Amino acid sequence: MTQQEEIIRRRTFAVIAHPDAGKTTLTEKLLLFGGAIHVAGAVKSNKIKKGATSDFMEIERQRGISVATAVMGFEYGGRKINILDTPGHEDFAEDTYRTLSAVDSVIIVIDGAKGVEAQTRKLMNVCRMRKTPVIVFINKLDRPSKEPFDLLDEVEKELQIRVRPLAFPISNGPTFKGVYNLYEKNLSLFTSDERLTADASTAEIADLASPELDGYIGSKYAEQLRQDVELVEGVYDAFDRDAYLRGELAPVFFGSAVNNFGVRELLECFIRIAPSPRPAPTETREVEAAEAKMTGFVFKIHANMDPNHRDRIAFLKICSGTFERNRNYLHVRSGKQMKFSSPTAFMAEKKSVIDFAFPGDIVGLHDTGNFKIGDTFTEGEKLKFTGIPSFAPEQFRYIENADPLKFKQLAKGIDQLMDEGVAQLFTSALNGRKIIGTVGALQFEVIQYRLEHEYGAACRWEPISIHKACWIDSDNAAQLADFKRRKHTNMATDKHGRDVFLADTSYALALAQENFKDIRFHFTSEF
Repeated sequence: MTQQEEIIRRRTFAVIAHPDAGKTTLTEKLLLFGGAIHVAGAVKSNKIKKGATSDFMEIERQRGISVATAVMGFEYGGRKINILDTPGHEDFAEDTYRTLSAVDSVIIVIDGAKGVEAQTRKLMNVCRMRKTPVIVFINKLDRPSKEPFDLLDEVEKELQIRVRPLAFPISNGPTFKGVYNLYEKNLSLFTSDERLTADASTAEIADLASPELDGYIGSKYAEQLRQDVELVEGVYDAFDRDAYLRGELAPVFFGSAVNNFGVRELLECFIRIAPSPRPAPTETREVEAAEAKMTGFVFKIHANMDPNHRDRIAFLKICSGTFERNRNYLHVRSGKQMKFSSPTAFMAEKKSVIDFAFPGDIVGLHDTGNFKIGDTFTEGEKLKFTGIPSFAPEQFRYIENADPLKFKQLAKGIDQLMDEGVAQLFTSALNGRKIIGTVGALQFEVIQYRLEHEYGAACRWEPISIHKACWIDSDNAAQLADFKRRKHTNMATDKHGRDVFLADTSYALALAQENFKDIRFHFTSEF
């Protein structure tokens, strides 16, 4: 297969949602239909002890939430599909935002009973900023849900995007009958004993007026479906793929992921309409997927995917060219040539060594501590990909060693977890104490748990009152030196030695910005 053919058959997307909308369950069912797994691990079911395929960290299994992005690849219908299952919990949103820089499209999962929730709106804003095409999957219709047209209106209003239903539900809750596929003109019937395998009965009904429909779902529901579909066709414009690819129109599907309903319809339509790898922006130019030379960037680093080996894996998104095993590539930040003897492809924590990877693929590189999030690899050109944010933390605590004998383990653990981007480490200029800053409070729990279980290091937290951390720089060296002297008690350095101002109140921050006009205050570390 030529490189161009490989690019065209790639689909790389993220599944995003508010916590508990059924995102991980949907990911599993997509894998089930793709033949990547043969029986789904119901996420919270005690009957199946395996747990969800994509939640592979111990803490994820205990809490029943995803705290790190998982990458899974499989083949379906002649397409190579790469799914990134992201954390929904807002405390881990930073991981999700970074993941969105590595995908070409997105599936947003919405709970049919709760509708659009706060985290969904935030994630949609990031998609809108990047003009990422989105498909909406309204989930949990096997439970009592809002009316479909109310949900469609809510999605349009809350997510500020035009919608077009491509599937329509027949009732919901206890009387949920199934999903009519407007795109394929066929009917999937609901029999809930097929939830763990990929078998669902579909009836081909090209003409809804046919009495056959009544035979399948009863005349009351058949009549309702005819009216609903007529209304859909009357109210909504025909599906326009170009508008979807520009991020202006969201196709909507309905279903019940836990019961496999509507998932096949979603997947079949997705592989037809979703974009293959798109151009990636750098500081100097746009990189097209079809370029001959390999380029890629690291959007995530994960320590201890295998706790027995203390390994760190950097996730590299290939943007152009062909990535080859044992070939030299330029690590742009360090200026060094590097080659990789065992690059891996993922199926959650299961890894397999690959010889080649193409644009859209996510490759795991073994990392001994050389890589940072945002690092670029090329065949010689000095590029820096943009749009990989690292946000200013909003929660802060001192980290203290709880076991003096484990000082080395704690230092190594903090060092590696900070490289993953789960939180940020600041060293106070006043007393040299280490401060950890995170986007959400739950991250402190995760850090403490992982330090103890993965590095054998015990830590304890102590409170500190900080309103916001912001990176500072200036072309006026005298003013910068004066600022650092006056604000000595509030100054710190980050892991890379850059100056950080730790403002204790919003008033102090506003005053500093007003009094020191030549100093730039940055709220993301991408500057």
